[in-house]
Amino acid sequence: MLDKKVKQRIINKFRTHEKDTGSSQVQIAILTEEIRLLAEHLSRHKHDNSSRRGLLRKVAERRKLLKYLQKDDEKSFIDIAVKLKLKIGKKMIEEEEELKRREKEELEAAQQRAQDREDAEEAAAERRGAQE
Repeated sequence: MLDKKVKQRIINKFRTHEKDTGSSQVQIAILTEEIRLLAEHLSRHKHDNSSRRGLLRKVAERRKLLKYLQKDDEKSFIDIAVKLKLKIGKKMIEEEEELKRREKEELEAAQQRAQDREDAEEAAAERRGAQE
């Protein structure tokens, strides 16, 4: 559990407006700090399975919030992933770039097919003109 002062410091650092205490950015930052503390605890107490379960729940919750933030506001998603040095943020960014690259390749392939059809139609029209 986070100390009240530590939690307030995190809220002040990541809030989006003056009275913000529950935005996605703030929740992600708080969860990240709690995850860090739990991971540190588990490195000392390897057999504490109830804390391990709590850690997994917090990681899953943070992942959900990150996915939501990525869909809702990609700029702030990238900003918070960089500020918090999150591996999942890097992974999500790479996946997004891969998706955009594939879409671009598919678009270029579709344009090439359309160009090939136009060329074939022009060639067929020229042959018909030559036969007449």
